[in-house]
Amino acid sequence: MEDVLILGIETSCDETAAAIVKNGQEIISNVVNSQVPVHQQFGGVVPEVASRKHIENIAVVVDAAFQQAGLNYHDIDAVAVTNMPGLIGALLVGVSFAKAFAYGIERPLIAVNHLRGHIYANFLEHNNIEFPAVCLVVSGGHSSILWMPDDDTLEVIGETRDDAAGEAFDKVARFLGLGYPGGPAVQKAAAQGDPNKVVLPRVFLDRSDYEFSFSGLKTAAMNEWKKAEKRGTATVYDMAASFQAALVDVLAEKTIRAARQYRAKSILLAGGVAANTALRLQLKQRSQEQPFSLYYPSLSLCTDNAAMIAGSAYASFIKGYFAPLTLNAQPGQGSL
Repeated sequence: MEDVLILGIETSCDETAAAIVKNGQEIISNVVNSQVPVHQQFGGVVPEVASRKHIENIAVVVDAAFQQAGLNYHDIDAVAVTNMPGLIGALLVGVSFAKAFAYGIERPLIAVNHLRGHIYANFLEHNNIEFPAVCLVVSGGHSSILWMPDDDTLEVIGETRDDAAGEAFDKVARFLGLGYPGGPAVQKAAAQGDPNKVVLPRVFLDRSDYEFSFSGLKTAAMNEWKKAEKRGTATVYDMAASFQAALVDVLAEKTIRAARQYRAKSILLAGGVAANTALRLQLKQRSQEQPFSLYYPSLSLCTDNAAMIAGSAYASFIKGYFAPLTLNAQPGQGSL
């Protein structure tokens, strides 16, 4: 079979991204226009602003992906786009552009679930992943544990009941005055603090299921911070370290439990919070104690990008699973 080149488009939140991937494995180009500087002043993503910025950037970013790859529009074989889940306005920009682009160059359209894209980022860099596997997906909008008996089957076996891990990082970082995005800000502050200084709850750790809840942890951290300020014993570094430790402990423990129960051979880590050093380190240490192989993407492929979307679409292209030009965006997770 001849090489297959797929253009991927990603606009589910605040990154406008386009990439071209060959045969689901080789990244030919990968362009990301981040809106972080725009949203920093608000302490988080403003959906309306994100949508408007996507409209401004999408054509420029797609052109940049072709220029970086040294290709013409008609050189690609398909157009893949994230159509769920995410901010509905942001998703609509990418889906609308992808449909028009695919129609204009007479190429098939492929719809990709954003979470499946995050998981696939692992396969862009690792070709020796053994199954069955358990995957922890953690980002600003999602915190889930998935069971993967093979590379094409995904079953959610646990997810957050309220805040996602990344969302909790953002809210605590804003409360502590650490800035946005919260994950990197908390991690940087935590490196200078004592993770045992503040006692915080490990929510749901006493339960046998794989559900998460980070809203209570967020509230507890805020309350302890207010008490420490009144006592005059507050240090942002200790609070950041203690909060990060509590959140990471729950993520890692639940993932290891799931891997044991399902007799997984591999553990995959995906999503923006997969870039967290403490989480990577704890899962690495825990995996070495068990017969699990741990995989995670490089930092640039943890955050939202279009290479993971283009790569994930390859299997659909081979099977002929194409989307109609009536494809619509969906804010909910939908079917994996």
